[in-house]
Amino acid sequence: MEGLGVGSRIKHVSYGVGVVVRIHKKVYEICFIEEGIKMVSKDQPLDITERIEPEYNISFSEAEDALIRILREWSDVTEVVSLGDKWKNGVMILKPGDNSLKEKEIPIDAFFHKIVMLRDRLRVMEQRINAHNLLTDEDKINLQQYITRIYGSLTTFNVLFKYKTDYFEGEKS
Repeated sequence: MEGLGVGSRIKHVSYGVGVVVRIHKKVYEICFIEEGIKMVSKDQPLDITERIEPEYNISFSEAEDALIRILREWSDVTEVVSLGDKWKNGVMILKPGDNSLKEKEIPIDAFFHKIVMLRDRLRVMEQRINAHNLLTDEDKINLQQYITRIYGSLTTFNVLFKYKTDYFEGEKS
């Protein structure tokens, strides 16, 4: 079935007469006279009473999904990752073994930001390796394994993250 635009009037086998009020990637949001607003799959057969052409060839959510995918793959845009609450406004102190030298204090949030940037750049490198057209599949796998080991080396810093979903993960045994 060709796409319907907002305002299209339809008749549904179960819900009766309705009007398309919103369009999503895989479903129409249709306001039915007797049943109220229902989500109806775009694959479901509908009896079209009055067809309105869609304003766009793709839905907003499809465009948004595509943009997110492109930004993740090709940019150095950093996603928002939260520092654990217990570390906020904290300071990391580097104390040299030589007592004649001064300690160095580094704000934990600044250090954390560097760790997150490192991870994001590793992800971009990983994506560029996977998309590279001159590398063989074997080369890509070897480089992927190396990157996974790098992530494993960074798991020490997981203590700084607020959410476990942001943790570094190395090889799983």
